[in-house]
Amino acid sequence: MEQTEQYTIPRVPKRILTSLLASVSAGVVPRAGAPYIAIGRKDEIAALLSDLEAVNEGGGSMRFLIGRYGSGKSFLMQLIRGYALERDFLTADADLSPERRLYGTGGSGVATYRELMKNLASKASPDGGALPRILARWISDLQASLVKAGFSPEDVGFSPALHQKVLEALREMEFLVGGFDFARVVTAYYRAYTKGDDDRRSACLRWLRGEYATKTEAKHDLGFSVSVIIDDDNWYDFLKLWASLARMMGYRGLVVFIDECVNLYKISHRVSRENNYEKILSMFNDTLQGRAPGLALILGGTPQFLEDTRRGLFSYEALRSRLCDSRFALEGFKNLIGPVIRLRKLSDDELFALISRVTKLYAQQYGQDPRITSEQMVQFLQICLHRAGADSMITPREMLRDYMTVLNILMQNPNATFEEVVGSAVTLQTAYGEEGAQSAPQSAEPARQPSAFSVDDIEF
Repeated sequence: MEQTEQYTIPRVPKRILTSLLASVSAGVVPRAGAPYIAIGRKDEIAALLSDLEAVNEGGGSMRFLIGRYGSGKSFLMQLIRGYALERDFLTADADLSPERRLYGTGGSGVATYRELMKNLASKASPDGGALPRILARWISDLQASLVKAGFSPEDVGFSPALHQKVLEALREMEFLVGGFDFARVVTAYYRAYTKGDDDRRSACLRWLRGEYATKTEAKHDLGFSVSVIIDDDNWYDFLKLWASLARMMGYRGLVVFIDECVNLYKISHRVSRENNYEKILSMFNDTLQGRAPGLALILGGTPQFLEDTRRGLFSYEALRSRLCDSRFALEGFKNLIGPVIRLRKLSDDELFALISRVTKLYAQQYGQDPRITSEQMVQFLQICLHRAGADSMITPREMLRDYMTVLNILMQNPNATFEEVVGSAVTLQTAYGEEGAQSAPQSAEPARQPSAFSVDDIEF
């Protein structure tokens, strides 16, 4: 354990550190700072990063991250989202809910698209809302290319040359589903941007974000008629258009994260549920058959969402035949190349490395070392692992929430000791239940202890 104390971590910006620890304490996935507490997901990360390379080459990909609540699905998504932004991809993420679905009526389908567009992010705008900045960068790049070619912005021919470049860049979009109107609105945005017409530019952004309910309303604001608006039926087609546009603008592709897919499993109406699964099938076929170049889709859900043969994806035969495990995929063998990635339980050593990392981040945040030793960390982990069913049920989320509570109590109550907060009585109650704590045998077998190791051996 001596080597554990020697392990140091880089200084974390105060803003990110505060948000990170607040998220961990509340059991919420941090939107920033996830790499600082990334423990034990080396293989899963490598598999997803290989998908990004395929997208960079003009392909498409689709993955399902499957795990229990609190097992790290959303955390892994945020981690990959950060890696994608660093590698100059565009990203968009959304959580499904009863109001946001992949297919629905009354706006529940396009509501997912609007959420994705609201959270559209680039390396320069990692927190979302990047749509105006992306378009502005593209126009600036086109202007810079003309200047490099010998044009001066004051030349009479500069504007016509710029307009021609925009048309040439968007010409390929016109042959895709919905591409004609999409290219026309992007062109109108360019014109409004160069002329300083804020009203027209705002109208174009509204159309691109799918915020118009009728074509008549869109025509009134845009100043020209459009044959389609983005709605419940066609929003996925426009997601593919954004992926193509991203690559045309110089980005490496578009990575879309859709979490909380268990909400589709919860849809009680069978036809509505199957319509959503039909949309997933369409996405799966498009990405794997090369009909969605530059697009990566990552969906997160629980085992019930995937495997339930009555209401889950396996209830839809076309999806079951594509996503079910092969008869050769025996337990104990990993396969991270297929479309489904099942998150394994972190090992005892990885859980210990995780709370060691959090302890050091906590010390950075408050400028003092928490009143807890390595031996007490091991004792805390023993208590967690001694719970009934902990071998298969314990998750990083609940363990970190409990651990942050212990650290907070020790800091705010100087006279309290670790033993008073998580003493032997808690251990007995955890192992035998409150009623049996008094009668527990003295010779009871102790909780299994994490093996001795160096934190340097863990993949962060």
